[in-house]
Amino acid sequence: MKKKLVSASTVLAFASLYCAAAPDDLSDIKTEITKQHDEAVKRLQDWIGQVSIAAENRGYPEGAEYMATLARDAGFQQATVINTDGKPGVFATLDAGAPKTVGLYFMYDVKQFDPAEWSSPPTEAQIMDKPPLGKVMIGRGAVNQKGPEAAFLAALHAIRGAGKQLPVNLVMVAEGEEEIGSPHISQLVRRPEVLAALKKCVGVFMPHATQDLDGVVTVNLGSKGVIELELVSSGEKWGRGPAKDIHSSLKAMVDSPAWHLVKALNTLVSDDGNQIMIDNYPKPLPPTAEEKAMIEEVSKVRSEAQAKKQFSVQHWINNLPWEQANERLESQPTVNIEGLVGGYTGPGGKTVLPHRAVAKIDMRLVPDMKAADALAALKAHLAKRGFGDIEVNMTGGIRVTFSPANHSSWRPDISDSATAAAHTRRMNITSSNRRTQKSKTSTARRCRSSNISTS
Repeated sequence: MKKKLVSASTVLAFASLYCAAAPDDLSDIKTEITKQHDEAVKRLQDWIGQVSIAAENRGYPEGAEYMATLARDAGFQQATVINTDGKPGVFATLDAGAPKTVGLYFMYDVKQFDPAEWSSPPTEAQIMDKPPLGKVMIGRGAVNQKGPEAAFLAALHAIRGAGKQLPVNLVMVAEGEEEIGSPHISQLVRRPEVLAALKKCVGVFMPHATQDLDGVVTVNLGSKGVIELELVSSGEKWGRGPAKDIHSSLKAMVDSPAWHLVKALNTLVSDDGNQIMIDNYPKPLPPTAEEKAMIEEVSKVRSEAQAKKQFSVQHWINNLPWEQANERLESQPTVNIEGLVGGYTGPGGKTVLPHRAVAKIDMRLVPDMKAADALAALKAHLAKRGFGDIEVNMTGGIRVTFSPANHSSWRPDISDSATAAAHTRRMNITSSNRRTQKSKTSTARRCRSSNISTS
């Protein structure tokens, strides 16, 4: 059977809110999903073509205006572009006259890209055959995060097209700086009119691509926190080494800021890079008995082989078995090097002793850990170890968020209605990327494979 590009399971995950009250009410909506399929695909393709990249100051304010238009077209009665000291955000509301209101978090920005690394132009959203998935859409943002968000909007279009009324009111907050750590989102959500609307919400939902290659779908209930940093080593600040790039033959008599940075990085973690060794670093809370039970369950549901294939890895840390690897993923903070930049990085060699080197780092946080405490510990550690000259510049970050798996504000609507719509299998817990999710997952269910790809 020919697969649809916008996954029906993603659209129905929201549309199934009807099931709790009227299990047979989805037939008209399903018809609309099929009827509007081509329109939904085109909507996503057009959105991918509207690129907004905060790190490159590209696509602003056009991206915010486009997001507001998408919201209005999907039925939000008002959608307003709100300026911040950084990139603008969007605040939108949909009043369905319902007794309950749900918040929505959207992002309209995407990561940077190098077209040379792509099999097709990343802004064209071309539809191609990709075994074993079938037809896929390839474009920057197709998975992270426009694809899932477009599927949510498609659900709203289908519900309206079927002549149905939403069972909840919606409050949307969309930002354009997620990929640089959301530095100005507080200015958006703390606007009086936005904060007042959010206070009416029983919770906040974020559309997300959490479907494995074998079809298992999960609902995430939180996210790890993250601090994004730049560590800068320079001859000027250090007082040793050159204040400009010089010939590498002089290394015999001149210190290297690049090596100075490498040695500093080496003190942050164990020899294998897997344990944080920062002095007085905040300690994470151990997982609860309930969380451990959920981890055990998801390790039975999700395929280890599929996960390794998806991430292109052969082994987990310390060759841990699947369940222990999942527990570590859920419960442990990390220090990760995103990139190292210094000196000459072009083709061939260049005999240079660089005067400056930069490490881009992200530090993931779990419950009971605060960004301010982690940052203070890092700076104190470097100073104590003789690296106080290294600049520590925090470029962005988000706090830890999580909801209990049995929280009354969401479970009747998401878990129970999803059961009626899609054969809920069992309680489980899982994580995904970005801002890599610490996710206490309520349901895993078998659906058709998702057909939106960024590879």
